[in-house]
Amino acid sequence: MSSLPMPTASSAQSLVDADTVHLKNIQVDTLIGIYDWERGIRQKVVIDLEMGTDNWAVASTDSLEGAVDYDAVCRRVIKLVQAAEFRMIETLAERIADCVLAEFNLPWISVHVAKPGATPGDLQGVKVGVSIFRRAEELN
Repeated sequence: MSSLPMPTASSAQSLVDADTVHLKNIQVDTLIGIYDWERGIRQKVVIDLEMGTDNWAVASTDSLEGAVDYDAVCRRVIKLVQAAEFRMIETLAERIADCVLAEFNLPWISVHVAKPGATPGDLQGVKVGVSIFRRAEELN
């Protein structure tokens, strides 16, 4: 099996900025909401993650070394969200980003959190959520 040629130093950063690993449709029940009635129940949130990585380096060796352990990321996010008791989905998104960037040594993450039951019954079908993009260098 031949290996892929490595990118130049100048193109390597572009690859890390562009390459992603996706985790979509992570559904977790958590305590979230601002209203009194919400503070006594668990509600479903749906989380999508896009994480920066250097797919070129992983593909060139065709091995797990250097790859994002998406199973570990998914399990960590589920654990964090199940234990959370935030009022705002914005706060939840920030905590997910902080956790994944810090624990999995990634250059950036995009976090999308949706709360399917956030709108009244007469607005059924309306989807509510937030999206954030954070770089690891912003944590410092």
